[in-house]
Amino acid sequence: MPRKLLNWLALATLSMFGAQFTAFADAQPASAMPRQAAAGLGGSMPSLAPVVAQTAAGVVNISTLSRANENDNPMFSDPFFRRFFGQPDRPQQREPQASGSGVIVDAAKGYVLTNHHVIKGATKVVVTLKDRRELTAKIIGTDPATDIALLQIPAERLTAVKVGESDALQVGDYVLAIGNPFGVGQTVTSGIVSALGRAGLNIEGFEDFIQTDASINPGNSGGALINLRGELIGINTAIIGPSGGNVGIGFAVPTNMAIRVMDQLTKFGEVKRGGIGIAAIGEVNQEIAKENKLPTIEGAVINTVIGGSPADKAGLKKGDVVTAVNGRPVRTGYDLRNQQALTPIGQTLDLAITRDGRTRNLRVNVETPARAQGLRPEKISELPGTELSSIPKELNRRGVYVLDVEKDSEAFQIGLRENDVLLGVNGSYVNSPAEVRRAIQSANRFVVFNLVRGDNRIDLRARKGGTQGT
Repeated sequence: MPRKLLNWLALATLSMFGAQFTAFADAQPASAMPRQAAAGLGGSMPSLAPVVAQTAAGVVNISTLSRANENDNPMFSDPFFRRFFGQPDRPQQREPQASGSGVIVDAAKGYVLTNHHVIKGATKVVVTLKDRRELTAKIIGTDPATDIALLQIPAERLTAVKVGESDALQVGDYVLAIGNPFGVGQTVTSGIVSALGRAGLNIEGFEDFIQTDASINPGNSGGALINLRGELIGINTAIIGPSGGNVGIGFAVPTNMAIRVMDQLTKFGEVKRGGIGIAAIGEVNQEIAKENKLPTIEGAVINTVIGGSPADKAGLKKGDVVTAVNGRPVRTGYDLRNQQALTPIGQTLDLAITRDGRTRNLRVNVETPARAQGLRPEKISELPGTELSSIPKELNRRGVYVLDVEKDSEAFQIGLRENDVLLGVNGSYVNSPAEVRRAIQSANRFVVFNLVRGDNRIDLRARKGGTQGT
């Protein structure tokens, strides 16, 4: 696609403050469209009013409040200058800002689903119901990788939107989008499901978007995508638009993904993702489909199986084509990646695979990231309270994996955490626990750990033989 066109198709956020994407939807054929008697030349006229009446009370407006410095000049971080110029000692809170929308999915517990980017950085979240009641919400948990967040409000006279089956959607189904665009108040728009399974848009870490042409604009983020049965089938998340407005391309997170994320947020406050020990998942092309006698050019190709991992133990091999997970068809590598990441640790995946033109079924356990990668824990006396492991050669990565850190241990007080990857110690690369030991032994007064945590590079400095981190 030409660069000019890519620049024109700016990814416009649905939040009032940041850039994000929306959309997943569910609907029914035109024949299922409800009718309501209405005055007109021909008598009764088709109307979506009954669906709106059934669901609108379950869609809420969300405002957030955050702290921010009155002036970005770095001098004002100095208390002396703040007093000299008459600035308050503490950063002032901004006024509540219209941030987006949300959907009540459990009236008895007061659970509200929205987008992570809607409430990101908020110190206070206020939910406004359709009857204009304002309730302060508690953030149960958020998952940036799917852009889903779960709030809880007092369960007082709430109306929930029934959750539907997003996997039952078909392209062409009618849908409604309900939200708070541009902060003007609750607004309803309609359209159809334009596409399913949209991925590779680099909007979120795990993508399986519903695309719709129902008008979605900034402020619709976290709002509801409804089918004609009045069921929630998506959480509106993002749009593509040249100037931040709607051009008929919106995206929503399907409910089947959002509810699985919600289940983990209610239990842990976060999503604990595991794995099975596969990497570099590829796509099926025409040649691979022909070699494996596949009826369609769909599926996920396994390019790497880590030795000693659950996938390896289950018999999965390089070159296998996964065509279904737990009975659900796998169309692309994104499908397999999503299914693996959203399955709770300790559960199993039933894989339908094709190998050399023959179909077979394998059952694979979902394990913690460390076990999924076949890592072997080692302890070193120089870093008490930790379990370290070399990174398998199949992953083609440098570093030493931190499998576990005991709370209140010296390593924990220094700042090391589970799932950190140590790249170096005192400026020297490390690729095994033995190299970490030697680097610490050769240090003088201080030890500097160079590591990666998520997407961030971090340096931790500690006094040798003590627990003082800086």
